[in-house]
Amino acid sequence: MVGTIVNTGSIIVGTLLGALLHRGIKERYRNVLYDGLGLASLAIGLNATISHLSKSQYPVLFILSLAIGGIIGVALDLDGRFSRLISRHSKGQEGSRLAQGLSLAILLYCIGPLSMLGPVISALKGDNTFLFTNATLDFVSSTVFASTYGVGMVLAAPVLFLWQGMFYLIASLSSSAISPALMDELLIVGGLLITGSGLSLLKIKDCHVLNLLPSLPVPVIWFAIKALLG
Repeated sequence: MVGTIVNTGSIIVGTLLGALLHRGIKERYRNVLYDGLGLASLAIGLNATISHLSKSQYPVLFILSLAIGGIIGVALDLDGRFSRLISRHSKGQEGSRLAQGLSLAILLYCIGPLSMLGPVISALKGDNTFLFTNATLDFVSSTVFASTYGVGMVLAAPVLFLWQGMFYLIASLSSSAISPALMDELLIVGGLLITGSGLSLLKIKDCHVLNLLPSLPVPVIWFAIKALLG
């Protein structure tokens, strides 16, 4: 778990540094950062999806995942609940922006080969190289996020810790539970969620990405059922 602890710490430190810069950034510069984050999210998300789509054993699984997950998310009103929760502790427009920033940051921190494969390799081989590399990237990203959205972005750190901790625990209990095929499907769906966040940031289309978050467990359930049926 050393790698995950370092990764989580890098986000906390980066957020605190970015929060100091946040106070001195004028609104027009923040708008430029929003646009930059939006474009970066589109590039990262599309790259994750396209690069793993050709490896998928079930080309329509990601479509079913988004459909099923989206229906569940809307029924639970995940996006609305999250926005209201953040806004309750923040001021007006700032609360809305923080909710948007947190949803994007959590996806970028958690959905990616380094963040998902890192804890698995750490558990199986004791090698934290992926996680240390991811920590460096997340330090830079968290500094930019906090300089744009404020210190509230530190809330993404415990989410990352729990996410990577889950992968670490599963891999520790069963080395075959997280297969490369399952990882491909998760990255395809996750990449599309990040892309949706980018579209929202650029004000092209509000995809209400948090309502699509239940799409991620769908491939896991599919592979679990497949394993049970033999």
